[in-house]
Amino acid sequence: MRKVKLFTWAALAGILGSGMVLSGCGASEKDNEKTKIEMVQYKPEAVKAFEKMEEKFNASHDDIELVIESPNEAMTVLKTRFIKEDQPDIIGIGGDINYSNFLDADMLMDISDFEGLADIKQAYLDIDKNLEFIPKDGVYAVPYAANAAGILYNKDMFEENGWELPETWNEFLELLDTIQASGQQPLYFGFKDVWTCLAPWNAMACDLAPADVCQQVNRGETTFSVEYRELAEKILQLLPYAQEDPYAYSYNDACTAFARGESAMYCIGSYAVPQIKSVNPDMNIDSFVFPANDSADGQILNSGVDLQFCVMEDCKDKEAAYEVLRFMLEDENIQIYLDDQNAVPCKEGDFTLPSMLDGMKEYIEQGKMTDYQDHYYPAEMAVDAMIQTYLMNQDTDAWLKKFDSDWKRYNRDLIRKVQEYQEENGEGGSRS
Repeated sequence: MRKVKLFTWAALAGILGSGMVLSGCGASEKDNEKTKIEMVQYKPEAVKAFEKMEEKFNASHDDIELVIESPNEAMTVLKTRFIKEDQPDIIGIGGDINYSNFLDADMLMDISDFEGLADIKQAYLDIDKNLEFIPKDGVYAVPYAANAAGILYNKDMFEENGWELPETWNEFLELLDTIQASGQQPLYFGFKDVWTCLAPWNAMACDLAPADVCQQVNRGETTFSVEYRELAEKILQLLPYAQEDPYAYSYNDACTAFARGESAMYCIGSYAVPQIKSVNPDMNIDSFVFPANDSADGQILNSGVDLQFCVMEDCKDKEAAYEVLRFMLEDENIQIYLDDQNAVPCKEGDFTLPSMLDGMKEYIEQGKMTDYQDHYYPAEMAVDAMIQTYLMNQDTDAWLKKFDSDWKRYNRDLIRKVQEYQEENGEGGSRS
């Protein structure tokens, strides 16, 4: 069995032991003349959609048996299995720091020869490329479904009051003032759950910070104090338009309040719509891209890869795994997932999107989007909690300084690796 690259505890988010060698055997096996392909995917909320596709695949294939596991805490389950040298053949994960870590550890197969990649929107392939710590040749994931984040709004409330959708930051502030002056609540936040602080942060960052700012900082080309200043200053301007003490209310509280018409808008991703509609099934929800700068043509949709499929390097039957990927990428199967999860397809094609994405459809079709900033943040740094603290004390200079120092602390090994790569490849960039 082939040994894969050594990697540290930190490389797999604190679960894999330092210096441990993985020598995976792969999960595919022959059983009654059938090749068994095992997939582990990380979205338990989509289990019904995956059960439907698993049943459909197995009914249409005599030579391959597909087994799809959808465990709770799937990333922990996966990392534990990796320790036990028990890799599945395919993993379904998000385009985030976990993908970066697995890729850095040489655990994923280069699938550049998979023909289905030709149908994937270039914007999502680019997003995956940006998640590489160190530039790598090849392609290691098939982006499948994305979500979109910006601002959800109560369409009926907007129509009743004659409010127009803003296209620039100044227009957005004017809208907030108009709604507030009418005696109604413009925004609602659920900042008691710290992860929700990332929703406006990510959406605004698309317009206000370079998409690759984390890579630039790692290369020593800039600092967060420079690139995040306008973002940090503008997010504070939202607070006077929210309910009093947003840190006392949870994500569920905010969803419920918005569903009951207690605010005109809610800065959150499309993933919140099912929760909102569980309270008010008839609510007329639409969305628009967060207009964080003053260029109507300069707005960018915050959309990241929410689910992608990677073939493990030690998969024994690559062709059988590819056949599973071909099946998953069939339009009718993608539509099953979109309908179940209110998701955005990463594949080009004529798909039916949820109505609450109507205001973002143009951006999606044009590929005018960029990834979530937090997909690059190490979990140990707890940036969501940092943002919550910042929103409370509002000391911009001190917070930016802390962000820079904490980034160096939690990314020390990565920064060193990036700088070594630069030296070996003759690339520029000053040390910071």
